[in-house]
Amino acid sequence: MTAFPVIDGHNDTLLRCRRDPDPVATFLNEGSDGHLDLPRALAGGLRGGFFAVFVPSPGGRPRFRTTATGWEAPLDPPVDPGYARTFADASIDLFAVLEAQSDGRFRAARTADAMEAGLARDGVSAILHFEGAEAIDDRRIDEDLDAWYARGLRSLGIVWSRPNAYGHGVPFRFPSPPDIGEGLTAAGRRLVKACNRRGILLDLAHLNAAGFRDVARLSSAPLVVTHACAHALCPTSRNLTDQQLAAIRASGGMVGVNFHTGDLDPAGPRDADTPLRTLVRHIDYLVDHLGIEGVGFGSDFDGARIPDDVGDVRGLPLLVDALHNHGYDHGALARLTHRNWLRILNLTWPS
Repeated sequence: MTAFPVIDGHNDTLLRCRRDPDPVATFLNEGSDGHLDLPRALAGGLRGGFFAVFVPSPGGRPRFRTTATGWEAPLDPPVDPGYARTFADASIDLFAVLEAQSDGRFRAARTADAMEAGLARDGVSAILHFEGAEAIDDRRIDEDLDAWYARGLRSLGIVWSRPNAYGHGVPFRFPSPPDIGEGLTAAGRRLVKACNRRGILLDLAHLNAAGFRDVARLSSAPLVVTHACAHALCPTSRNLTDQQLAAIRASGGMVGVNFHTGDLDPAGPRDADTPLRTLVRHIDYLVDHLGIEGVGFGSDFDGARIPDDVGDVRGLPLLVDALHNHGYDHGALARLTHRNWLRILNLTWPS
């Protein structure tokens, strides 16, 4: 079967690299830790992706615990904006160093044309993405967005799974609806409009249901969720309900299917032995509800537990093969792997 270039909706590789003693070598050299570095990305056909700037909570990731019906993790408290700004600034510095030292194999994609051109070369075109808007001062949204935009920011998730000045993220919980907490704050509503004016893609991943409804009402851009799955198949708080999928479809938006095992299995286990057919089942469901033009990949590499059947970024062709064997033809696979993300970038970013 013809190999397809892949644009992936989400990874946390910048954060993983920053935790290593030599973050540049960690990314530029092939390794065995984590899910993604540049050599493995090229071997797996990854040619474009959203590289998240994520600000971790100072106390670390929330600890999961078993409940009578499933599992949950306590909601993280808000992070200090000054700390968030400093951490984000250092992450963007690393992004720039990786680009400078990659011999042209890792490049920032600031336009849809640049992303499309990058699919034909032996390299990775990277979209700089904020996973959570904590680094943006809610008293100077326009000035901060202009400054981050000048440094390459082209995609922004309003929240991670914690509250901030703009809205409320959902906790990690199974089973649970996403209908948890209040909608966007006044600052959050201003942030949506400010992103629309600049052509910054708004990502609704991790956002609660009330906030999702607010963005759907306010935004002039297609609704996009970079990494999530179907709530009807796996009822975690992070997954999307049929009502949300209908709103995404009506806006001409799309969803990047998340590979995280905890958001895939209908029984809720977070086990790495989750079979590939479970991931394919979510893709089927999303295609049924969004159309073939509304679904892509949103792996969450380096930020989630990935099925052993995928392993790491080198397993992307295995997923494509599974979809081909399941009945997706060449045109559908081209859409799922890269054309749908290109469509969204062309609709969202300024030409």
